[in-house]
Amino acid sequence: MGSKATHIRNIAIIAHVDHGKTTLVDGMLHQTNVFRDNQQVDERVLDSNDLERERGITITAKNTAVFYEQTTINLVDTPGHADFGSEVERILNMVDGVLLLVDAVEGPMPQTRFVLRHALQRGLKAILVVNKIDRHAARPDWVVNETFDLFVELGATDEQADFPVVYTRALEARAGHSPEDLADDLRPLFETIVDYIPEPVVDSEAPARLLVTTLNYSSYVGKIAIGRLSSGMLEPGQPIVLVTEDQPRPGRVGEVFTFRNLQREAQEAVYAGSIVAVSGIEDVSIGDTIAAPEDPRPLPRIEVEQPTVRMTFSANTSPFSGRSGKFLTGRQIRARLVRELESNVALRMEETETAGEWVVSGRGELHLAILIETMRREGYEFSVSQPQVIYREGDRGQRQEPFEEVYIEIPRDCVGPVTEMVNRRKGTLTDTRHADDGTVHSTYLIPTRGMLGFRQPFLTSTQGNGIFHSVFEKYDDYAGPIESSDFGSLVSQDTGPATAYALTNLQQRGTFFVPPGEDVYSGQVIGQHIRSGDLTINVCRAKVGTGHRTRPTKDAEHLAPHRTMSLDDAIEYLDTDDLLEVTPDALRIRKKELRHEIREKAAKRAEL
Repeated sequence: MGSKATHIRNIAIIAHVDHGKTTLVDGMLHQTNVFRDNQQVDERVLDSNDLERERGITITAKNTAVFYEQTTINLVDTPGHADFGSEVERILNMVDGVLLLVDAVEGPMPQTRFVLRHALQRGLKAILVVNKIDRHAARPDWVVNETFDLFVELGATDEQADFPVVYTRALEARAGHSPEDLADDLRPLFETIVDYIPEPVVDSEAPARLLVTTLNYSSYVGKIAIGRLSSGMLEPGQPIVLVTEDQPRPGRVGEVFTFRNLQREAQEAVYAGSIVAVSGIEDVSIGDTIAAPEDPRPLPRIEVEQPTVRMTFSANTSPFSGRSGKFLTGRQIRARLVRELESNVALRMEETETAGEWVVSGRGELHLAILIETMRREGYEFSVSQPQVIYREGDRGQRQEPFEEVYIEIPRDCVGPVTEMVNRRKGTLTDTRHADDGTVHSTYLIPTRGMLGFRQPFLTSTQGNGIFHSVFEKYDDYAGPIESSDFGSLVSQDTGPATAYALTNLQQRGTFFVPPGEDVYSGQVIGQHIRSGDLTINVCRAKVGTGHRTRPTKDAEHLAPHRTMSLDDAIEYLDTDDLLEVTPDALRIRKKELRHEIREKAAKRAEL
C-alpha cells in the first residue's frame, strides 16, 4: 500500500488577487482531458459561486485532481485575499508543496508574502510560476530576483530558496523554462511538479488517521469531510473514532471518495497520501481527526489566526421590512449564522443580551462583507452595524489593537494628500521606494481601526489611480484616538417616494443616495451632508400645483446624479448610530433610532 503514495503529488496554488491562478488551473484541467469535446465550460472553472465570479477572487478553497502520465496531481486553488487567510492555513495542512504564481509585471504582492510565510514555516517546497509574460511591461528577471529576496527575507532555507522557475501564459495554457521559449502546452509545468514536489510521506501500515480541513454538504449523503489521509486506509462501512475538542465518539464511514477532475468519485478504498472525502459522519467539524478505534490519537488541530473585526447582526426592524426577503425572523438568521460557523473557521458568533442580535467577528471587513452578500443573495433580510475592531489586553494590562501592514502604490503627485490621510489614521511609514515610471511604493503600519472606511477617501485622494493592499501584522499598544469623518448625513423626515422637486431644491445640502421616485422612510439616511453633523430634511415634498403648464421632467433636469452605494461603500459609510438594512434587492442606511425628535433630544443631552 505504501507504493500508492509514490504516484501522488499534493500541491496548492498560491497567488494574489487577479494574478491568474484560476485561469492556470482551468488550462491544466483542459489539457488533461477533463472536459468532453462537446461540454460547455465557463471560464474560471473553480470559482463556482456567483460572488466569486463577480469579484474575480477565489473565496473558498476548492480541490480537484488531474492525471499526468502515471501521477495523480491533487490541486487546491486557494484564496488570494488576506481576509480569507484561514482558508489558506487549512489547505497548507494537506499539501507537500506550492505553486507560487506571480504576475510578470507586478511581482510578489502582499498576500503572496502572507501565504508564503506560512508555507515556508511548514517546510514546504515552492515552484515559482511567472505568469502573463506576454504583457507589454513584463519584467520576468526582476520578478525572479524580487521573489528570491522575499524568500530570504521570510527565512527560507537554502533548499527552499533554490526554487525552479516556470514561465507561463495561462490564458493560452502554455509554459516553458525560459520566457522566450514556451512550449505549446503546459507539459513543462507538469514535469516540474512531478520532479520537484515531494511525494507524501505516509505510514501505510499504521491505523487510519485523517485531519478534517474542509467540509462540504450533499443533500444525498449529508456532511462530507475532506482532508489528507495521513496513514492507513479507509473503506465504506469501516468503524472509526471521531476525535473532537470535547471527547472522542464512535462512528462509521459511509462512503469514501477521491477527486477526479472536477467531481468526487466513489472508491472501494482510499489510501494514505491521498486527499479524500468521507461521508456518513455526523457532527464532524473542521479540525477534528477521523481515526481508527485501535489508535484514536488526534492529529494537531488547525491553528487559525483570531478575528480582528466584528459587527452586530440583527433582524430587520425598518418600516420596509419583509418587502423582498424570504428569511426575516431572528430564528432563521441565527440558524444561518450557526451553519456558517461549521465551515468558516475564522468566524465567531456571540449571543447578546438583546433578543434578535448577534455579534459576528471575522478577519476583516471583506470577510464579513462576503458573508453579508452571500446571505443577501440567499434571500435573507437583516441589519448590520458599523464594523468595530477587537481589542485585547497586553502583558502589562494595557489596551492593544490590531495593526495591518499596508502596501500603497500611488503616482508621485498624490504622495502629499495620501501621507496626510494616513497620518490622520495613525499610520507609520516603514518603507518607501520610487519606481522609474513615477510610481511611489510605500509600506505603512496602520491600526485596523484606521483602515475602516479607508477605500473611498483613498480613491478620492488619488483620483482613482492608487492601489492599496493590507495584511494583518500584529497586535500592539493602542495608537490613540482617530479623527472622525468631516461629514454628517442627510436623514429623511417623512415616509414616501422621493420627489425630483424636493431633491433638486435640497441638493446644495450634500450628495444624495436615492433617485427621484424611490421610496424612503423616516430615519433613513438618504445622502451625505456637506457639513459635519446630521441634517433631517423632507425629500417627499411635492410641488404645489398651479394653473400653468410645466414639463414633468423639468425639475429632474437640474438634479445631479445620485451616488450608487455598493455593499462595501455602505459598510464604509456607517457611523456608530447607523445600521445597514440588507435585503435581496436593496441596501438602505438608516439611523438606529428612526424618530427624529428622540434623536434630537439625545444629541442635546450629549452636548451637556
